[in-house]
Amino acid sequence: MDKYLIRKPRTQDSSLVQASSPVQDSSLVQDSFPVQDSSSSSKRIRVDFNLENLLSDPGLRQKISSYHPNNQDEIRRYYLAKGPCQPPMHDYPVSYFSGKPRRFRSEWYVNRNWLEYSIDKDAAFCFYCYLFGQDVGKQGGVDCIRFLLCRELAFRGHDEFQGSSDKGNFLELLQFLGDHNESINEVLQNVPKNCKLTHHDIQKDIVNAIARETSKDIITDLDNGFFSILVDESRDISVKEQMALVLRYVNKKGIIIERFLGIVYVASTTALSLKYAIDCLLCEHNLSLSKLRGQGYDGASNMQSDINGLKTLIMKENKSAFYVHCFAHQLQLTLVAVAKNHINIAEFFYVVSNLVTVVGDSCKRRDTLRDAQFAKIKEDLENGVRRSGQGLNQETSLKRPGDTRWGSYYGTILNLILMFSAVVDVFEIIEEDGLSDQKVEARSIMRDHK
Repeated sequence: MDKYLIRKPRTQDSSLVQASSPVQDSSLVQDSFPVQDSSSSSKRIRVDFNLENLLSDPGLRQKISSYHPNNQDEIRRYYLAKGPCQPPMHDYPVSYFSGKPRRFRSEWYVNRNWLEYSIDKDAAFCFYCYLFGQDVGKQGGVDCIRFLLCRELAFRGHDEFQGSSDKGNFLELLQFLGDHNESINEVLQNVPKNCKLTHHDIQKDIVNAIARETSKDIITDLDNGFFSILVDESRDISVKEQMALVLRYVNKKGIIIERFLGIVYVASTTALSLKYAIDCLLCEHNLSLSKLRGQGYDGASNMQSDINGLKTLIMKENKSAFYVHCFAHQLQLTLVAVAKNHINIAEFFYVVSNLVTVVGDSCKRRDTLRDAQFAKIKEDLENGVRRSGQGLNQETSLKRPGDTRWGSYYGTILNLILMFSAVVDVFEIIEEDGLSDQKVEARSIMRDHK
């Protein structure tokens, strides 16, 4: 329709046009000259405001960029005339960093006319950075770190140089975020190279800051209430002895909550060393043993000994901290002991482990097992032996059971029952086409199962 419409240049105000043609219908006038709302106009109107209502606390102020551009210089002059917020006689609260008390001091104001303190946030600010600093917005690094932490992904790559095809999860995710966000990309492109905040030391600092804030939320949710602790060994890939501590408590809604509080390196696993590590970790988060109402560990002698065990050392300070032996650990010890002492049960699980090992020894055998199971299910469906529907006849596999998770044996046995005919087909193929030692092993296992 544009080629049939000839737009006339607007030389007069809309009110004059309406006055010169009073017989014209109002709808036609609106179609010819659409009236724009004042809020959508590109020309912003200066808004009057009271300077006395501007907040002095730097933690509560609005950004300079949030004000109208015509008012920003006036606001800057007002704050410059008023000076930085430096409350001299305030009772600064104490905060703990790495277990050490720290607090703001009014002596720091001397020869630092740029320094400000926020009573509301209990934090220090730069006065001139607030007035004249560039509002560059979010860099995106914290969001990337939070994403990687929530999904327990590694941060760094083997080659993080500029021309690398894989710089690691953090840098690649940050670049991906910049490619899809114009404001973040502008920051990444224009920020000085020494201020990108992408170095691995900066990453560790941000991770530690996130950990502290998360711990603060846990302690806030606890709200100075009673709690129990769960302690166990947590050895990492570096083979360092570490102690993991979990808080268990009831929140304000009456819901039982379990929260991981921290992991501590311990050079020794004696009861005294573990007791000292627990005291330090609780003290770091302003928690007292007087609020402890339960302690749960495994059955190791350094934990449950009635003479010098960890539970005894804690109960000497707090008799209300009752000890509960981990039920899962008790069940684990019972099942393992029964299986080892009963020859038939021990032999059965030994054969099951060997069977799973032989079937899963190579990718080719796994594919053969999968094809045999698929053919069996298809045949049963055609003969009406099996039912079809959502969630039925899903693909299953045989996983090697683990002694530390006794429930894995149960899952392995269930899958073995479902796939037994397919497993037999795989062993028959091994007896026919396998090597000599494989044929002997397959025949021996099948003879034991029969």
